[in-house]
Amino acid sequence: MPIGVNFVKSYDGSWYMIKIGVLGVGHLGKIHLSLIRQIPQLELTGFYDPDVHKSQKITEELGIRAFGSIEELIDASDAVDIVTPTITHFDCAVKVLKKSKHLFIEKPLTHTLKEAKKLLSLANEANVKVQVGHVERFNPAFLAAASYISNPLFIETHRLAQFNPRGTDVSVVLDLMIHDIDIVLSRVKANIKRVSASGVAVVSDTPDITNARIEFDNGCVANLTSSRISLKNMRKSRFFQKDAYISIDFLDKKIEMVRLQQVSGTTDPLAITIDLGADKGVKQIFFESKTAEPNNAIKMELESFTNAIIHNTSTLVTIEDGYKALEVAHIIIDKMKLSSAISEDMNKAQ
Repeated sequence: MPIGVNFVKSYDGSWYMIKIGVLGVGHLGKIHLSLIRQIPQLELTGFYDPDVHKSQKITEELGIRAFGSIEELIDASDAVDIVTPTITHFDCAVKVLKKSKHLFIEKPLTHTLKEAKKLLSLANEANVKVQVGHVERFNPAFLAAASYISNPLFIETHRLAQFNPRGTDVSVVLDLMIHDIDIVLSRVKANIKRVSASGVAVVSDTPDITNARIEFDNGCVANLTSSRISLKNMRKSRFFQKDAYISIDFLDKKIEMVRLQQVSGTTDPLAITIDLGADKGVKQIFFESKTAEPNNAIKMELESFTNAIIHNTSTLVTIEDGYKALEVAHIIIDKMKLSSAISEDMNKAQ
């Protein structure tokens, strides 16, 4: 192995660097460029963006190569990071997968389910690693709390954001709620039985505030609310399950838990206990509140993608995960359209 070069030893014993290129250098794309340069196992080949002036500025400021086309960047890379607007995800990803290159693609996976199904097929044919950028899976508060969440029976989420024109090209469901849809699906291991939803378009052409109720076959119910016209930002999820309540603040990186544990023998006189009767005995109530250790969630997801390539393991957020979250998102969108149509009919009838 050459001295002074950050080569990677793969699962088959060979040494190499993972060459990665970035498609799209908007706000998030520039963050990806910076973080990729901080990961020793990755070699940033460059980027492509159709905005020539923006590309020239980034090249001058950061000294990163701007490719003249998507195809040139793909050919020069082992992996491609797609950070383009959602409506372009499919066309970009198709080009990457047809060249059998590893793919990191921002959420949502694609704009339509039809496109997502095509990508699933192409990814299987290409036999490459694909990771979808559901970054909240790497939020330190969620990582710290995830092991305590088992078989939740009721989930409540609130994801509220102050208005920002960036992202209004899609519904708030695909822009914000899809984060919580993915988190819920990662914790509830059951099929969906029923979905109901309603939403209102306030400042854009698509719903800006939405509430959805997802019912699962195992009895779990998830109530999700997302808004991009809030006066303050909020990203909280609450999980209720047998003998436990777990609250996750994704924004402030805080966790609160209330847990019940069976007590045997003599109890601490200062402990808070509850007597459930002769059959169930006494349980002690434990309160825990802590702030999670900070991390850079975007960097961590890019590192996990890198490790999946190196060690030939499954990505932590698979293309199937991305498809499932998108599928539920579109069910919610369809339910909103139905609810809106019914309301309009009722108003006309009055």
